[in-house]
Amino acid sequence: MKKMNKLIAFVLAGAISFASLAGCAGNGASSATASGSASGAASSRKSEASDTLTYAQGAEPRGLDPALVDDGESAKVTCNIYEGLLKYDKDSTKVEPCLAKTWDISDDGLTYTFHLQEGVKFQDGTDFNADAVVYNIDRQLPPKVTKDMSYASFVYSSVKSAEAVDENTVKITLNSPCTPLLKNLAMVFGAPVVSPKALKDNNNNVNQAPCGTGPYKFVRWDKGEDIVLIRNDNYWGDKAKCKNVVFKFIADNSARVVALNNGEADMIDGIDATVVSQIQSAGNKLYQAKGMNTNYMAYNASKAPFNDAKLRKAISQAVNVPELVTSLYQGYSEPATSVLPTFIGGYDKSITQTAYDADAAAAVLKAAGLTQVHMITYTNPRPYNTVNGQALAEAIQGYLSKVGVTCKIDSYDWTTYKSKVTEGDYDICFYGWNGDNGDPDNFMSLMSVDDPSQNVARYKNPEFNKLIAQGLSTPEGDARNAIYTQLEKIAAEDNVWLTISHAQNLCGYRPNIHDFYYHVTGDVPLAGVSKD
Repeated sequence: MKKMNKLIAFVLAGAISFASLAGCAGNGASSATASGSASGAASSRKSEASDTLTYAQGAEPRGLDPALVDDGESAKVTCNIYEGLLKYDKDSTKVEPCLAKTWDISDDGLTYTFHLQEGVKFQDGTDFNADAVVYNIDRQLPPKVTKDMSYASFVYSSVKSAEAVDENTVKITLNSPCTPLLKNLAMVFGAPVVSPKALKDNNNNVNQAPCGTGPYKFVRWDKGEDIVLIRNDNYWGDKAKCKNVVFKFIADNSARVVALNNGEADMIDGIDATVVSQIQSAGNKLYQAKGMNTNYMAYNASKAPFNDAKLRKAISQAVNVPELVTSLYQGYSEPATSVLPTFIGGYDKSITQTAYDADAAAAVLKAAGLTQVHMITYTNPRPYNTVNGQALAEAIQGYLSKVGVTCKIDSYDWTTYKSKVTEGDYDICFYGWNGDNGDPDNFMSLMSVDDPSQNVARYKNPEFNKLIAQGLSTPEGDARNAIYTQLEKIAAEDNVWLTISHAQNLCGYRPNIHDFYYHVTGDVPLAGVSKD
């Protein structure tokens, strides 16, 4: 892999250099010159630019190992490098074949047999086969699973074992039926198959040396700047339309808009309402779709003061959520009346969160003597919160000041923030969730898992956890939906979170970009995108 990367870097030197300076053909490749050689060079650079996609995102990935990351910024890159046994339909979370071409499920729901694609190679030239699949699953099962594999429990919690029946057949045996298993195996976290050789060569951590079977392969990562990918010309499926992809990291919303309008980026995300007109007036296009996400404020229920549900309720009463959402998001997010987005099974419109009542909040907080809280938040935009966590925290701070509570806010970049959340030194934190697979368990289990990077409220409720387990094993249908509706009611009554909003997916892109889409899961598959 290292030798291959050196060769790729040499061949791409001109293209990458140009991409970082110009980004797209729309700016003009060079000044006019009478020199034939200069004209030819300009033409060559223009050709390279038209074969390079530059995507600007609001934060740097935490890493590129799908078992060791859990953030959307990483997923945007990794979904172009790796594949799993299954994948989602372009327009939904309907499961489709990928590295597994077919599968069988036993009558008791405890055995899944996957029949694999043949002749597939990893990007390091090694064979994809049943042993590779088993290696990746075993890596995330006890006793090998590590604490930093935060999605292992989401994907494989019901898995007892995996075995290679033959070179192209894998059998997965479960401890108990798991209704969302197929959807879990299509997720961009935990489920993608990594080259076993790459894992062995990199001490079980390919965050800096990703190697999958996908349409693009890794070239380099300049920290704080960008990640560069190149088309995998040995890809087993349809080849990517553009040769090169550059993921640029631009934290500031307005700076990303400038990069788009100047042609330094072809696509940008993390857009809020304040920049939509700038994007469209410059002749660029807006991608807009309903998001599968929830933006929320979590109480640290593991310690005082918010181990007291009455105080969690009082703080929630102090915040006028509909007013807040209208002010901050200006029509591009809707107030969240539940944890679940409205189109996910288990959503029930009769569920309501704690209503705004500043007077009642002030009375309870005064009686309890609660006058100060410690908040932590993030500084970058997120798919569920396009204005960034700092702006949201300050808005909440304003509401709480009206009921006699002072807020100390500590803000961090996203990578640091994830560590701070795990450490747990806060009364309140700001978080959100972009659904991975369209299943209600993917949202509701965030309040039952032991992992503090997922269950940021550190909420523990045996009744809640029992229902979570029941929901996992219940077949899809009304009975299963009713379980998740009940879980919603418990979360609302206990005020585990203050649910704030469901955001639309908003991206800007240049008019010469074709077939770009932002998947409902937050992934950004770029293999099918072309550029004039």
